Amino acid sequence: MKSCPKGVSPSLFEYVRTAILPLYDSFDKGHGRDHAEYVVDQAMTLCRYYEADPQMVFTAAAYHDTGLCEDRKTHHIVSARIIRSDRELRRWFNEEQIGIIADAAEDHRASSKNEPRTIYGKLIAESDRQIVPLTVIRRTVQYGFAHYPELDKEGHWARTLEHLKEKYAEGGYLKLWIPESENRERLKELRAIIEDRKLLRSIFEKEYAAACCSIPTKF
Repeated sequence: MKSCPKGVSPSLFEYVRTAILPLYDSFDKGHGRDHAEYVVDQAMTLCRYYEADPQMVFTAAAYHDTGLCEDRKTHHIVSARIIRSDRELRRWFNEEQIGIIADAAEDHRASSKNEPRTIYGKLIAESDRQIVPLTVIRRTVQYGFAHYPELDKEGHWARTLEHLKEKYAEGGYLKLWIPESENRERLKELRAIIEDRKLLRSIFEKEYAAACCSIPTKF
């Protein structure tokens, strides 16, 4: 993230850039710093359509996956806890604002059965979807390599297919909240790929090979 977004204090931007975003460098490839910066960028773009404080949107987006430092299953809850416990944020926000920011981070998870409590939560949830078909498939394969190293190639294919169908196919658990987002059209594109099993397999083969090449050689 090279430049400070409009409406965000330079001091807040610098704090997030130097103290928060580096946390993502230790996460899996699907949730690295590039993902965090993508979510920030999308959230800042979408918030222009709503009466939302850009500083709060920026902060919620930047912190939304920091809870991965503990685990995947409860990372959204941990992210909220990190926000509430970060004393540095009191330089820019009052307690009520920090609570809203924390709620937004907690509400972003795609598998949540509840609608986000505020527009901030909806903005972060929508921005986190990152529905770029090839990116979704790549992140799915990369996540499998990072968390299920015991699987062979066909095991990774089965896991990839199961995840894509469960989350993104018709009737999947993913929900979209912001009509101004491009996610709806991109989701249609992704669903078409999921239905075309031959095309999906060819994409998987390329991403699987790339993931294999990225594994450090052990001597």
